[in-house]
Amino acid sequence: MTQIPKLLVTAGILLIIVGIIWQVGGKFISLGKLPGDIFIKRGNTTFYFPIVTSIVISIVLSFLLFIIGRFR
Repeated sequence: MTQIPKLLVTAGILLIIVGIIWQVGGKFISLGKLPGDIFIKRGNTTFYFPIVTSIVISIVLSFLLFIIGRFR
């Protein structure tokens, strides 16, 4: 039962770090506006589906989790 609080604190710290990197890195990398993302604007209706961004994030997270799993 003592592992859960440590896990939540670690996850919170990681989310804060990722958020800061995303804010600062947004000036250099436009993650969320990649070519291939679906953007439709008709009249006063806008539809946005970041499919390529989702694929890139999925690949990066899969690679990171693979690397972390290798060292366990």
